[in-house]
Order: sequence, then C-alpha cells, then structure tokens
Amino acid sequence: MDITVLWSADGVLAIGIAAVLPRAEARLRIRAAVREAAARWLNLSSEAISVESTPGAPPRLLLAGRPAGLSFSHDDGWSLAAVHLHGAVGIDVMRVQDIPDWQQVARDYLGPQVAEALAACPADRRPLALAQAWTAREAALKCAGLPLAEWDGAAPACRLQLLSLPAPYAATLAC
Repeated sequence: MDITVLWSADGVLAIGIAAVLPRAEARLRIRAAVREAAARWLNLSSEAISVESTPGAPPRLLLAGRPAGLSFSHDDGWSLAAVHLHGAVGIDVMRVQDIPDWQQVARDYLGPQVAEALAACPADRRPLALAQAWTAREAALKCAGLPLAEWDGAAPACRLQLLSLPAPYAATLAC
C-alpha cells in the first residue's frame, strides 16, 4: 500500500492514500494504512495497534493498549488519517471545485467573516479558498468532537495546519 506522510511533528502523524475506491473499501484501506504507518512511526508491531470505532463517537487508536486521538476523512481519490499521541485530532479533505451556491454555504456553515473574505477573493481563487476554509472548519469540529452544524458563532480552539495534496484537493489538520 502506497502511504503518503502529510505531516509528522509534535506527536502528530497525518497520512493519506490516493485511490478511487468504494467508500467501504476506502474505510478498510485507510484503517490498515494508519496501523502500518503508526507501527513504522513508533517502532511497534502492527499487531500492537488497533482501531476502535463506536457509532456516534470519534474513532480511537490503541497503541499497545494506550489510546491516541484518531481522525479520518475521505473524498473521491483520497483517504486521510491523523493520529495524535497526546490529545484530540481532526482531519478533513475536499476536492476543490466551483460551487454555485458558495455564498449560502459559506454564510450557513463558515460564518460571516469567512463569507466576507470569500466574497472579496478573486473568482478564480475562490474555489480553493472555500475548500481550505471548509476543511479547516470540518477538521476543527472533528478535533472538538462536534458534528457538522450550521454556524453558531463558536469556533473550536485548535491549531490548524494546511496539508499539501496534489490539485484538485485541499486538506487541513487540527489539533
């Protein structure tokens, strides 16, 4: 499996696998990839690493029985995972594309400041700016353990890191 390391610092590892797969298969592949990458990163046996998933709760990675923060994201073509040894983590990926109703989406989900910044952005750069803002919001919500919801004025306090993926994708890591 070809695993791309997107970020590795301060007890945080973010990886990605590029593949166009049905969602169920992508979920299995990224779980196997995170076990493999974490084993190499921490010099552990992959058998000592397991993914724990409970419906309605964020997934967790167990490293030799110790829990670590874990987050997944998928878009057609990429599956990403982030591990944080010392706390919560969130990751999100999105295909950059022109969205006709971007103003409504930004106002409803990203808040008035982001909507204003996007309106001021040149039209040819707006799709990337929107994707970066969206992935930042989604990653921060995942890090805080919150579901996607319309803008309520609250912004989870997270450190955000844009991740480098080939065009046409944007991705953000939050911890």
